Parts: sequence; structure tokens; C-alpha cells
Amino acid sequence: MKKKLAVVLIAALTVSTLAVGCGSSKDSSSTDTKETKTESTKDSVSNEGNTFTVGFDAEYPPYGYMDDDGEYTGFDLELAQAVCDLEGWTLVKKPINWDSKDMELNSGSIDCIWNGFTMNGREDDYTFSTPYVDNSQVIVVAENSGIEKLSDLAGKTVGVQAASAALDLLNSEEEGGQKALADTFGSLNEFADYNTAFTELQAGALDALAIDIGVAKYQINSRGDGYKILDETLNKEQYAIGFKKGNTELCDKVNADLEKLAEDGTVEKLAEKYEIADMVTLK
Repeated sequence: MKKKLAVVLIAALTVSTLAVGCGSSKDSSSTDTKETKTESTKDSVSNEGNTFTVGFDAEYPPYGYMDDDGEYTGFDLELAQAVCDLEGWTLVKKPINWDSKDMELNSGSIDCIWNGFTMNGREDDYTFSTPYVDNSQVIVVAENSGIEKLSDLAGKTVGVQAASAALDLLNSEEEGGQKALADTFGSLNEFADYNTAFTELQAGALDALAIDIGVAKYQINSRGDGYKILDETLNKEQYAIGFKKGNTELCDKVNADLEKLAEDGTVEKLAEKYEIADMVTLK
């Protein structure tokens, strides 16, 4: 009888977990010590169906990154935590390889992609939240480079993050795309993250970087003088949270929470903290 009762209880808890729409599992063997610590917390509550696993690029400040104390933080992650506080969920922060984000989402190892994720041109591939940041793709160069406008990039070596919106834009021949510009470059080099790309720019191995303006401002502020953003932008776009296509239940729940957090001033406070108040659209 005890064995049969245990099976029934386990089944009931499994149904409860599925009903929430969150609480995806994750392979702790692929994570570092910090993430393993987070995973153990997740395991202790996963049967209660109240975890929320966010996939993010850990090298993408100010939206998601590791701070000086070894903690994952950033505007997006703090906003995700605020949503979890409203819902009574435990936030699980899962750093991912950005070019593997679709695999992570479709496999169920993350509940959403939340980290400076451009929705424009991807509307048919995901269920997106309300957009929360207006963003631009820009070009960063050294102040003494002599590069003042996009046409000056002809023959130059330009860096970009792999699987990024900037790369998609530079490869696009559709209206608003910038492949014609990219074809004038001497070369377009892809990097796993922008920290590495900035190091190459500083060393003179790159002439320019194609990058999101929020990330560009953060990097320049962190590194000091010596860089500038060209006045001429590549395009305009918006950030949103990407859920698996068709997961409208979870998306609607998060959207409602974002509205509450905008109304109570949480969004504005975080935007000011991370110096992106002029870009955030949730008011």
C-alpha cells in the first residue's frame, strides 16, 4: 500500500509541475560551479513546479553578465527575478552559448530566452513578450581610427558576435538589411562574445565592431576613453523575451507581471541602475 501511495503522489506532483508551464530541467554537467549551486536549489523545489529557467548570454552586459562577486546579474536578470518574486517562482539563471539558444529552448532546458533578444525578423519563430527596450545596431571604432561614417568601413576588418542580430543584419539582403555594406568590408570576423571582440579592437586587430547600442555604451563606459559610436546607425530594433512558439500561457503571465512592475516603478528603477532608462519602453 505504501509503495502504491508513493506512486500516486509522484504522479500528482508531476501533473502539478506541468500545469505551471515552467520548471524545465537542465544538465548540470555543462555548467560551472556557480551554476551548479543554483541547480541544487532548483532541484529542491522542482517537484513543486515553481521554477523559472532563463537562458542568457553571460557575456552581454548590461543585460546579463557575471559581476565582480561572481554573481550573474544585469537588467534582464534582475527584471526576471522581480517577475519570479511576484509569481512565487525560483529563478534559475542558465548561461548558454548564444548560437545554441534555439536548441536550449526547444529541448525544454530553458523556459525562455531573456537577454537582449531582438524580436524583429524573428516574430514567426518564437512567442514573444511585449517589447521592453528600443535598441539600435551601431558601429564602434577607436577614437583615432579616422572612421566617421559607414562608408569609411570599406576595406576594414569588422567584428560581430556570432548568431547575433547584428550579424543577421549584415547578412540580410531584405529591405533594411546591410549586406551591401558588409560586402564592402575587408572581412567580417565573428566572435563568441563582445568582451573578446573589444579586446581585439583595443589591440588593433579589428577596425570596428557592429554591436547593440546598450552593450556598446556599457563596454565604453567600463573601458574608459578611446572609443566612439558612429552617429550613423545600422538599424533600429526592439528587445523582447522569447518563449517557445505556442507557449502563450507562460508568455501572457510574464507580460502581466511586466505591466505590474512598470506600474510600481520597478522597471524604471532598474533601467536607471543599468543606465538604459532612455531605451526602456515599459512605462
